[in-house]
Amino acid sequence: MNLLWLQSAGCGGCTMSLLCAEDPNAIETLEAADINLLWHPSLSEATGSEVRALLDGILSGETPLDILCVEGAILRGPNGTGRYQMLAGTGRSLLEWVRDLAVHAGHVVGVGTCATYGGISSAGENLTDAVGLQFEGHHPGGALSTGFRGRHGLPVINVAGCPTHPGWVTETLLMLKAGTLTEAALDDLRRPLFYTETLAHHACPKNEFYEYKASAERLSQIGCMMEHLGCVGTQAAADCNIRTWNGEGSCTRAGYPCINCTAPEFEEPHHSFTETPKFAGIPVGLPSDMPKAWFMALASLSKAATPERINRNAYADRIVVPPTIRHRKS
Repeated sequence: MNLLWLQSAGCGGCTMSLLCAEDPNAIETLEAADINLLWHPSLSEATGSEVRALLDGILSGETPLDILCVEGAILRGPNGTGRYQMLAGTGRSLLEWVRDLAVHAGHVVGVGTCATYGGISSAGENLTDAVGLQFEGHHPGGALSTGFRGRHGLPVINVAGCPTHPGWVTETLLMLKAGTLTEAALDDLRRPLFYTETLAHHACPKNEFYEYKASAERLSQIGCMMEHLGCVGTQAAADCNIRTWNGEGSCTRAGYPCINCTAPEFEEPHHSFTETPKFAGIPVGLPSDMPKAWFMALASLSKAATPERINRNAYADRIVVPPTIRHRKS
């Protein structure tokens, strides 16, 4: 199975994240699955005329292309030409190359939120007209048409995340190799369900504080960050705290609020990432599957029942009150 990886407009962070895969690493995973990496601009030795010959071979049908991975947003500007980003030495824009290569690909995979929905590259006025492969933010329609399908019948597979987790990428590729990733295994935003059917909130180490609404007021405090510090882990579709990063990490485990980076338009929340918007003192961003009235009633009861240990620890940067050891009565 042949895989071609292109890097478009972005920081390259998804490749850096992929290289953090361990036991096995990403290259060993691909080799073990018999997935042949034809070329990656940051990892491959081939350059110049060698790469041009490879691309021409794919377009002519001489070299089969089973998976096309694209990292980074696609720039359509100026005026739909894509010429804000040229593929060096070819005289053609990356937009043109992606459209031509996608037609020949068995599957097309967007790696990271820039490639899937536009991401950070599309923030602000978006003067470069940066878009995802098949989405422009929440809206269908990006560099490829809304009706685009790879040769094997699937739309663009959106492995969203900023950066995306290495396990999400390798597991997607392994499922494609095994033929087990169907359209039914994708959510409405075309993200693989194996990592979006859970929330970043699940297995968060701050969940005990969340249950009692014992909230941190500043970064570095260990209380829940939803009420004051902008955490939207209760709305973010991802398994970050179950499938941790680099063996043990996640945003909330590191003391930073979840910013829902697997979602379209996360890059423009219209407030600071560390600020919780409120209306009449009530957080606007409540858990996605809980009615507001229920949440407020439960929050009031929880706060009233908060143990002293949890209340004091929430405002500290480390555990100051350990759990009580109950002694059996003699």
